[in-house]
Amino acid sequence: MRKEGAAKVCGTARYIDDITLPGMLHGATVRSSIARGRIKKITFDPAIPWGEFTIVTAADIPGANCIALIQNDWPCLAAEVVNHPEEPIVLLAHADKHRLAEAVAAVRVEYEPLPSVHSIAESERKDAAVWGEDNVLKSYLMEKGDVDAVWAGADFIVEGEYETGAQEHLYIENNGVIAEYSDAAGLTIYGSMQCPFYVHKSLVKLMALPEDKVRVVQVETGGAFGGKEDYPSMIAAHAALLVRKAGRPVKIVYDRAEDMAATTKRHPSRTRHRTAVTKDGKLLGAEIDLVLDGGAYSTLSSTVLSRATIHAGGCYFWPNLRVRSRALATNSPPHGAFRGFGAPQSLFAIERHMDRVAAAVGLAPEELRRRNFLRPGLTTSTGQVIPEGVDLEHLLARAMELSGYKEKRQRFARENERRALKKGIGLAAFLHGAGFTGSGERRMGSVAAMDATADGMLRVLVSSTEFGQGTNTILCQIAAETLGVDYGVVQMGPADTSVVPNSGPTVASRTAMVVGRLVESAAKEMRHVLTEAGLIGEQYSTEEFQRAASMYVGKHGQLRTEGHYEAPPNVFWDDELYRGEAYGAYAWAVYVAEVTVDTVDYRVAVDDFVAVQEVGRVINPVLATGQVEGGVAQAVGYALYEKVVWQKGRMANNQMTNYIIATSQDIPPIRVYFEEVPYKYGAYGAKGIGELPMDGPAPAIVNAVSHATSADFCAVPLLPEDVMTKLAQVKSQVVEVVGA
Repeated sequence: MRKEGAAKVCGTARYIDDITLPGMLHGATVRSSIARGRIKKITFDPAIPWGEFTIVTAADIPGANCIALIQNDWPCLAAEVVNHPEEPIVLLAHADKHRLAEAVAAVRVEYEPLPSVHSIAESERKDAAVWGEDNVLKSYLMEKGDVDAVWAGADFIVEGEYETGAQEHLYIENNGVIAEYSDAAGLTIYGSMQCPFYVHKSLVKLMALPEDKVRVVQVETGGAFGGKEDYPSMIAAHAALLVRKAGRPVKIVYDRAEDMAATTKRHPSRTRHRTAVTKDGKLLGAEIDLVLDGGAYSTLSSTVLSRATIHAGGCYFWPNLRVRSRALATNSPPHGAFRGFGAPQSLFAIERHMDRVAAAVGLAPEELRRRNFLRPGLTTSTGQVIPEGVDLEHLLARAMELSGYKEKRQRFARENERRALKKGIGLAAFLHGAGFTGSGERRMGSVAAMDATADGMLRVLVSSTEFGQGTNTILCQIAAETLGVDYGVVQMGPADTSVVPNSGPTVASRTAMVVGRLVESAAKEMRHVLTEAGLIGEQYSTEEFQRAASMYVGKHGQLRTEGHYEAPPNVFWDDELYRGEAYGAYAWAVYVAEVTVDTVDYRVAVDDFVAVQEVGRVINPVLATGQVEGGVAQAVGYALYEKVVWQKGRMANNQMTNYIIATSQDIPPIRVYFEEVPYKYGAYGAKGIGELPMDGPAPAIVNAVSHATSADFCAVPLLPEDVMTKLAQVKSQVVEVVGA
């Protein structure tokens, strides 16, 4: 049973908009109406009784005017210039939230417009600098072998360009926070968020407060998908500034339109591949040029670009490889964290490209992949040696068997010649690194704790948060299993920075693998403490353990133990050369999609989906299956439906009526299968899982559409109008050839 399940089912779970504090005000934001310009003047319409409102501008910020993430270039409030539509400029608060919309509209901002850029191509122009000297937020160069020497000996050189669009998180619950302040306690933020310590770090810098005077508490959170990793620091900062000036608690909750227009999205991308291959399908080397649209500020683009870069070569052995990557600035709201964190973009490109390479060589797509898979003893794109236990050939064979891939591929090709509803089947093979990239986990130095209450209940104390993925359940399972007690006596402590240690953010598929391992260590230490105290022996019941814990608390005042992160041996990363062990472990998968393409109305329907993955030990099969099903469903939307329409940097379709996502009717049967190869340094052998199913569906689906139509599609989302345009081009080319 999920730890928070009963409260959610019974309706007693309290989300941020369910909470009201005495004397609470409501906050709202005045935002930029242009993409880029200088702020000349701010005026307030005298028709509004401004004395009733709390008004905050950048001049009211007591500390640094930034949202502290990596480069700290993201302003909390625009002071002199704006760099994207919807950039916050003025904050308002009032006791009656219904008065705020009129007041926001009555704030006039006069601008001196400046030139702006709105695409990767525009940002690359030398005369279009809107960030620094060249718009480059971050760049990487990753090299292996001698790429320049491979072209002369290649039988085929295959080139391709691939694009992916922005994607809106569309979590069920919008962003929201409540701030309260007192001189004694300092600032407290309650909010819907993933990473309480990220918010804490940013508020300390913004508000110029000591760390012990800032408290951040995650409340029940209705979905996140990465969208509540970075942005909650912004909305929390706004609430904090208002409460400081008003002297009363302040709640800010966005409506859907504001949430969609103003918050971060998945980075759009463009990837160019040039691959050298022999006539028997051996990959000799490749050049990959990868560009992400970072939006107006750097935010998390450097880390998203890092993962995209490392995953750009996919799950294949490259003797020679060069990846050049850049994140470029444009005048749209900053792009940020989203499930997969850069890997879906670069893996879409490599998996579409592998089908192109197979066609050039004259091999079946699965055979080209099989001949070039990473195997134990071979090295990844960063030079990391593949360990024993990795068997992509087995995953491929299993996925093909379960989906009937070979038979369907041949049958569909025969039958498609005489029908308008054309069937196709495609696959994608891929990997996903679990945990922070490179030396990130080592630098983080995460800590988890456990304690016991006076009545013998046991608590897991971590900053890892629950937002639907199963954190509470998994970590309590791990603790209960380690202690040898019933699951029901283990509870989750609050995700409150004044109570729990910093176990790192709830990102990067690290919770079960990394934080779960820390919880396991803390639980072992608790058992050791009670054993050394002579309160339990080798064998004990749950009741006996609880009694021992209660006695220890009564005698010593508390029973609290910790687990500290220790890097696995032989895991080293060179940040300068971008070489080494990029991740402690990878998850591996092969996905197969079956589609129907209607050549009358050009709609694509996904009819069947098989997902085979190796994610270490599966701790909770029900939750793990749900993670894969949910990820595949979200990726179906990424592949076929979810198109952000930009107009001069503003999201024009920021409503659920015109931003189209996949519904239950659009999701096929998703058949989920796990292969278990326990990872030695994960909790009970677990590796990361949550991001993996976002990586593979889009290329598998588009590969299937290309199989069905014999047309080459190289971008997502693939909408009916895109299918129509491409098939018209193919038809005209056929006519030209016949006419010639």
